[in-house]
Amino acid sequence: MSELKAFIVSFLLFTAGSAFTQERPNIIMFLVDDLGGRDLAVYGNQFNETPNIDKLAEQGMTFNNAYAAPVCSPTRASIQSGQNTARVGIFDFIPGHWRPYEEVTVPHHAVQHLPTDIATIGDMMQSAGYKTGYFGKWHLGYNEDLLPNARGYDKAYSFTGGGFYKMRFTPEYKSEKHNRVSDILSEMGIDFMKENRDEPFFMFISHFDVHVQLDADREIIDKYLKKEKDPNYPCNAIYAAMMEHVDKSAGELMDAVEDLGLEDNTIFIFFSDNGGVDNRFDNIPLIGGESVNVYPEGHPLNYIATSNTPLRAGKGTLYEGGIRVPLIVKWPGKVKAGSSSDAIVSCVDFYPTFSELTKAGEVEQVLDGKSMLSVLNGGEGDSEREIFTHYPVYHHEVPMSAVRKGDWKIIQNLVSGEFDLYNLKYDINEMTDLKFSYPEKLAEMKTVLETWQTNTKAQMPVPNPDFDPAKRYEWGRNPWR
Repeated sequence: MSELKAFIVSFLLFTAGSAFTQERPNIIMFLVDDLGGRDLAVYGNQFNETPNIDKLAEQGMTFNNAYAAPVCSPTRASIQSGQNTARVGIFDFIPGHWRPYEEVTVPHHAVQHLPTDIATIGDMMQSAGYKTGYFGKWHLGYNEDLLPNARGYDKAYSFTGGGFYKMRFTPEYKSEKHNRVSDILSEMGIDFMKENRDEPFFMFISHFDVHVQLDADREIIDKYLKKEKDPNYPCNAIYAAMMEHVDKSAGELMDAVEDLGLEDNTIFIFFSDNGGVDNRFDNIPLIGGESVNVYPEGHPLNYIATSNTPLRAGKGTLYEGGIRVPLIVKWPGKVKAGSSSDAIVSCVDFYPTFSELTKAGEVEQVLDGKSMLSVLNGGEGDSEREIFTHYPVYHHEVPMSAVRKGDWKIIQNLVSGEFDLYNLKYDINEMTDLKFSYPEKLAEMKTVLETWQTNTKAQMPVPNPDFDPAKRYEWGRNPWR
């Protein structure tokens, strides 16, 4: 542990004493991988079936303006650190995309893991007297001293690959009951709650579903193959089945909370790490495992997982389809059942929210988020909230940087230097660039974004001396891998 991190944790332990005498709620953080902003029935989907998540929404608050980073590692780093991706230095998935012959050379992470001087949200919760558990995908470093077990979690099993049915965990984990990763994560979570039912706990369940390569139980897939299709949605049966696996896991955990008599004192948070995948960045089929033959060769649904419509684009972009995600929070007696919120919130907000909730004491590292407690208690939030996203790499689009401030949003093309200006209140599709109609608003938003980039030392692309127009779209191996 670095000296800075040791100091932060010691400070939190010293200042948290008053929290130990409080009635502190348990917290379950349920994170889904690549779930789109319009994949759930509570957000208008007419094809996918998620009755347990529907129930969660009926019992809690659904957020309409929740934001994550455009890909997995940055969102996870922001949750763990409370810092924006530019500040924490993890702005792409680890190790990162790489196109060696493009017009610009994109920046690389200083380290290929969550920086070790960061006091994680797990560290903070430990300091507040919580038992902490982490189960599932981590994607913030793979060495044992970088995994959750060494980063603030009392008990952890990290998913380290192998697919949905031949998964690997560190440390090794074998289940006698289940052979699918979603079911095993539920098992881990239920066991952890049973072990810690008599003291406050913070549990992070991090699913691999609904990430590509798409794969699910064939019995469930067949149900969706036969189901009547929604003409305004792709209706990929494998993707829908994977969502059902996630929904089953959420239901099992919710049932366990109730069976253990913990429901009245447990906060359940449902979130996604980025927008949905419309197609793979490298344009290859996105179906794998035992599901590769579900659709015949050449069928479009071999390439299309979902649609984020009416949100533009998807994962790997700074358009709304890439960064606006589902968020549902259940907190009996505190959050109004069946409510919704238009407050603008972000993945950096969980850290300060939990810190305030647990009275863990002031954190010495910079926190970029805001506590959501007032919003959860029925407040409207800051209508002019600024949400920054920085993605200086090639993926589905060119490198970009963006800020939403109230109803307005500006996106900067980090290759050409050009800006687009949108009003999300009237143009949720981000189809009409208003920079020539509102030059003063453009100037205001540019100043906001550029000031933030300077203050966070956001890394930028630089001209590539090896630029080759004939080879520019070729993908290579990241040299800092």
